[in-house]
Amino acid sequence: MLEYTTPGLRTRAHRPGDAPSARATVQTSLAPGALDLQSLVPIMLAFMLRNIASNGFVYSDPQAPGDVSRDSKPGCVIAAPSFPAQTPGIDQDYVFNWVRDAAVTVMEVVRSGLPAGPDGTVPALDDYVRFADLCRSHARPPLTQGHACFTIAGDARPWTEQNDGPALQTSTVLAAWDRLGAGTREQAADLVNSNVAYLLGVYEEPTTNLWEEHNGYSFFARSAQLRCFEEIQASTITGIDKPAALRPAADRLRRALADHWDGATYVSVLADPGNGAPPSPRTPVVAGYDPNIDIVQAAVYGAVPVTDTKLLATAARLRSQWEEGAACYPINTSDRERRGIGPMFGRYPGDVYDGDTAHPQPGGHPWALSTCNVAELHYKLAAAIRAGGTIPVDDLSAPFFARSGIDASTAPTAAATALTAAADAMVRAVVYHSDHLELSEQFDGTTGYQRSVRNLTWSYAAYLSAMRARAEAV
Repeated sequence: MLEYTTPGLRTRAHRPGDAPSARATVQTSLAPGALDLQSLVPIMLAFMLRNIASNGFVYSDPQAPGDVSRDSKPGCVIAAPSFPAQTPGIDQDYVFNWVRDAAVTVMEVVRSGLPAGPDGTVPALDDYVRFADLCRSHARPPLTQGHACFTIAGDARPWTEQNDGPALQTSTVLAAWDRLGAGTREQAADLVNSNVAYLLGVYEEPTTNLWEEHNGYSFFARSAQLRCFEEIQASTITGIDKPAALRPAADRLRRALADHWDGATYVSVLADPGNGAPPSPRTPVVAGYDPNIDIVQAAVYGAVPVTDTKLLATAARLRSQWEEGAACYPINTSDRERRGIGPMFGRYPGDVYDGDTAHPQPGGHPWALSTCNVAELHYKLAAAIRAGGTIPVDDLSAPFFARSGIDASTAPTAAATALTAAADAMVRAVVYHSDHLELSEQFDGTTGYQRSVRNLTWSYAAYLSAMRARAEAV
């Protein structure tokens, strides 16, 4: 196991499935609150890059060891190097490429400042475009271009169609454009144009949601699609098509997002009434699914502005349910009272997934990526307040701001500082409960020790994205 001596670092050494007696605490003389979070960025980036295949770094398929035809292709981003035989107590295999996870990961590669070659290009980004295009070519009917999961060799895996994937992939390719090789840009333009054409045909249809559990009208997918359409409309890249349908489609998506408001929160997924009928506003696809963390993620990865007071009202309810409500995580209480860090966030109330679908545990657990995403919301809001000089406080958002000691009388600079401090406490909880900075998918809601699949790529990407937002907030 790698060990680090970062000044101020306090973390807990453990692995999913370890017995409590085998766990230890690694501490320095400094408390968690003294940790320089930005100093960990190079380490988190290195951990994330381990999960991206290249010509010289190849993953083998754990379901077919020794079969080189099923080895990873360059540009494949595995969700995690975790599979049942390697992770005791876990029955899930994450050695696959999810389109959404790959997109949010490679966005951090784009923003990381990795050294470019003599021609100014970054080989990892060229690899990503080629692998994404390979997967697209294998999503043949009855599969769609929204097919969500592929093998490490680029073949379609039996899975669901998720129409947030092509949107996020498009945003990532656009962000990477200036660092792509000249020979890759034509392929990238074809991929982007194909994605947009596909999305224009399906954006008004239901889809499988972010957590791959329900089919309906997804707030997150709609937000990702809106971001994609807006970025295409604003693009000046030669070879990127701008269909006439883009602008009216974006307008429809904005109206559709507004329909998710139920008077107290944004509803994660609206039910599909079937027979081609439009969704009924404010009719959730299932009870007990809200408030859902994917609403916050719609602001982190999609087009919902962080100053939207309905979004902030939803975020306040998310915090309340896991910090003091009926679904409170005991670890959040312990962290607050003993360490001055947290809280950590899960996915939604009633969650039972912990990496072992054969033995679900009601109540759920906090996730590293969820916590980092909520922290990023705070950082981005702090940056917006500093830039604009006003705090978006109203009756809806007041409970959110009150959590950080902010009200309408607070000076904007002080509010931004308070929001940053609140976000830092959340990220410090992620670091404290990590395994020498390695991040699994989840933390146990009672003990705080890591559980579920190991080294989740998205966990690292979420940390890096939050730190980028923090750099703009301070």
